[in-house]
Amino acid sequence: MRYTICLLLCLVCLLCSAGSLLAADIVITTPGRSAIPIAQPTFIAIGAADAQVERTIDEVLTQDLELTGMFEFVERNAFLDDASRLALTTIEVNFPQWKLLGADLLLKGAYTLKDGQVELKLRLFDVNRRRLLTGHNYKGSRDDVRRMVHRFVDQMLETLTGTRGAFDANIAFISDASGHKELYLAEFDGHNIRRLTDHRNLVLNPDFSPQGREIIFTSYRKDNPDLYRRSIFNATEARISAREGLNIAGRYSPDGREVAVTLSQDGNSELYLLGVDGKIHKRLTNAWGIDVDPSWSPLGDKIAFISNRHGNPHVFIIDLLTGVVERLTRAGKYNATPAWSPDGEWILFTRLEQGGFDIYRIRPDGSAEEQLTAGAGNKEHPRWSPDGRFVIYSDDVLGEKRLYIMRADGTGAREISPLPGRCSHPAWAVR
Repeated sequence: MRYTICLLLCLVCLLCSAGSLLAADIVITTPGRSAIPIAQPTFIAIGAADAQVERTIDEVLTQDLELTGMFEFVERNAFLDDASRLALTTIEVNFPQWKLLGADLLLKGAYTLKDGQVELKLRLFDVNRRRLLTGHNYKGSRDDVRRMVHRFVDQMLETLTGTRGAFDANIAFISDASGHKELYLAEFDGHNIRRLTDHRNLVLNPDFSPQGREIIFTSYRKDNPDLYRRSIFNATEARISAREGLNIAGRYSPDGREVAVTLSQDGNSELYLLGVDGKIHKRLTNAWGIDVDPSWSPLGDKIAFISNRHGNPHVFIIDLLTGVVERLTRAGKYNATPAWSPDGEWILFTRLEQGGFDIYRIRPDGSAEEQLTAGAGNKEHPRWSPDGRFVIYSDDVLGEKRLYIMRADGTGAREISPLPGRCSHPAWAVR
């Protein structure tokens, strides 16, 4: 997937920072609890119009903003004449009209088609203070339009909350669309799908490097669960751990220098630290039972994992400096696949209850355990978005495994589509 978007212009907040601009009038709280009224007129063509470009812009903006749970859209049938005017500066915008309609934020834009290229102009205004909050111009091909809009929504979120969004980042996942479980790459919403492997066997557990340029995964290409490392951009691939037995569930350290992985070369499944070249740096566990599914803390000083050393599979945490292992979960008879949040505040995991898996979260100190999903189907392999706002996971509620996204508090769940085949083991790339 060729990505050629080129940033031409960055218009930032005037006179003071976005945080101080918003402090008096707009308050960002928990998604879905206190929505900000936003007006989003249709983008205006400068020159020749293109219905498909307009639909794509509108679709992506609406989808991304709705998913955040932070905004409430002002009804378009109430818009006045300023909605149809090319007004992209504070002098040109008729703020009293938008104030009358109850909008706190105004998102306006225009597009130009020239020589096969599309230029987008996007602007976000604070209606109450009559000021530009952020604005960008982007230029690229028609195929780049979706990513241009994703990128601007990410910037909007950074302006409003201080944390950049994660919409302009790929996801990796496993699909059996080819007849074998292979590794695929796509935009977070399922568009621009690209198949990465052709191993013609079982591929599992992808994980992005912190720089987002490489993926590690387990493959049975040689009839053994071996660990592979692959470049996203030039298709270079290498088998980095092919020890007898398991080489599974590899996870990059936050600095990208090491990989936590489960090996069973000595007969028991234990956690190890490997270099990115596959050399063993350190054995982390040495206990009765199976130790699997490592997940690094953001600081890289601890790892959450699953062990049945006390009988049933539970979430444990190992301190990499002291080697001390502490049990985190106490409830449930089968817990699996922990995932540490980017801010370090939560650990996701799945639990088997009443014949199905659901997703839970818990504080690293063992407090505030909360069930995030419920109902029919198995919700499995949860992973965080890079900004910590969303969780991506698989669910077979419709009869076959598909990928879903929900907000970090469990609300707003929706299927990612269109994706080929039965899909599982998602991972969200760092921007």
